[in-house]
Amino acid sequence: MAISTDISEEEIQLLNSNTTVEDCVDHKGRPSNRLNSGRWRSAFLIIGVEVAERFAFFGITLNLITYLTGPLGLSTATGAASLNVWYGTASLLPLLGAFVADSYIGRYRTIIIASVIYILGLGLLTLSAVLPSLYSCHTQNASNAKESCSSRLQIILFYFSLYLVAVAQGGHKPCIQAFGADQFDSMDPEEMKAKSSFFNWWYFTIVAINTVTISILNYIQDNLGWGLGFGIPCIVMILALIIFLLGTTIYRFSRKGYDKSLSVKIGLAFRKAFRNRRISTSKVSAGEEAEERMQDYQQFKFLDKTSLASRGLEDDVRITNEVEEGKGILGLLPLWATCLVFAIVYAQAFTLFTEQGVTMDRSIGPNFKVPAASLLAFTSLSTVILIPIYDRVLVPFARAITRKPSGITMLQRIGTGLVFSILSVVIAAVVEMKRLETARKYGLVDMPDAVVPMSIWWLIPQYLLFGIAEVFAYVGLQEFFYDQVPSGLRSMGLALYLSIFGVGSFLSSFLIYAIEKATGGQGRDSWFSDNLNRAHLDYFYWLLAALSTVTFIAFLYYARSYNYNCKNAL
Repeated sequence: MAISTDISEEEIQLLNSNTTVEDCVDHKGRPSNRLNSGRWRSAFLIIGVEVAERFAFFGITLNLITYLTGPLGLSTATGAASLNVWYGTASLLPLLGAFVADSYIGRYRTIIIASVIYILGLGLLTLSAVLPSLYSCHTQNASNAKESCSSRLQIILFYFSLYLVAVAQGGHKPCIQAFGADQFDSMDPEEMKAKSSFFNWWYFTIVAINTVTISILNYIQDNLGWGLGFGIPCIVMILALIIFLLGTTIYRFSRKGYDKSLSVKIGLAFRKAFRNRRISTSKVSAGEEAEERMQDYQQFKFLDKTSLASRGLEDDVRITNEVEEGKGILGLLPLWATCLVFAIVYAQAFTLFTEQGVTMDRSIGPNFKVPAASLLAFTSLSTVILIPIYDRVLVPFARAITRKPSGITMLQRIGTGLVFSILSVVIAAVVEMKRLETARKYGLVDMPDAVVPMSIWWLIPQYLLFGIAEVFAYVGLQEFFYDQVPSGLRSMGLALYLSIFGVGSFLSSFLIYAIEKATGGQGRDSWFSDNLNRAHLDYFYWLLAALSTVTFIAFLYYARSYNYNCKNAL
């Protein structure tokens, strides 16, 4: 469907009325009517689509370590590294998806294309899980040959479909949330207030729905088969695409675009600044109209020389705005870097936390065992409980003290989350020490398949604390990277936020690999030994706690010196 941005003279006049939304059009390219488009009406529809997409993505992610170390037969270290590499790739690809959306085809079309790729990837993933059952053998020798062939084909198809899902997620994730936030007018006070709550309730709704559904899906995968466990997310994504298309007539489409890649724009800013390095920035004319220029970022003042001609003359407003865009992005990078260890800790919730639980007593009654990955529901539970309290109690209380519309600043919110993530990994280390002590006490050190007589519920505190960390840091990072980038780069801003977890996953894989090599070999058991009763996950958790503390101190330093985009600062 083509969305036209050509507006007639008659329609331009309508832009000045109170019933139209500035810089937004409907699906036919006409000025958006404030009364019958956007706001919560369309935002709730988009949230519903995201709930379905997150169900599909986390439906395969949360229990994937069990599939890798079970049916595929990978070791604990290899399985964790493979999962981290895939998750890291899936979290970095939004940078590409956001660039394509902002530069060429728009968020709406990108979401549709990504959804189709999603469905294809999940369909092939389902096929890979049931593929061995497609072969029948008549002799033992033929059976062995066929089994070997089918296993090889299954693995190739599995990884191909898994990375196809990563590509789809790369296009879907940064665009759907930015598209949802676009449904609120930043120039309208009431809609701006609603947009601030949008990020809280966006995350709340996703977690609330997935708390139940993911637990059910993990049970299906562990007990009824992986084919069904992967097939259900595929069906859900088909429904998500249908729901998204049904809302086309009420969506608001932003007319603001982005015509250069982020790296090119920043690179040009540095090149021009170097070329004009001997020209004083005082030669910039003070007569430029303030309303024609973007927010003037006080950091990276040397880039102001980009807007100076070789003779020290004033350059046009467009160049000046590009300088401010480059400065705004550069100002985010130190804070981006200090959140990487948080992403490393985040990766453990899907890998090593789950592996801990597999070795523990998971029984409820005589016939039911809790899937280890289902303990992630407690992360969701703490999120579901805390977000309404945060939005309806903590924010108004803090607002009365600080006189800030959001109660606390976005960076204060992120910093609070980092503190809770440190507490989470410290508790994880203490619990792992207790688990190893129990294994030694009952003589289970050399019995890796035996159940350690220690209830899996010991893991609940670390999951609950990490859920609290998500409410503050995860949601705070979403809002911060959406709010603090230029309006034409909103998809790219959310992609930068997602890339924190992509790079963090790669760093997690590197750490695990390096520690595996350093602590294992020559008959020694590494920290990540396949026999977790001889491993030392507790040492790894203490290392993460130390790294988290160091980077938190660095975060505080950069947060104190950060200059908010004044127009949007909360």
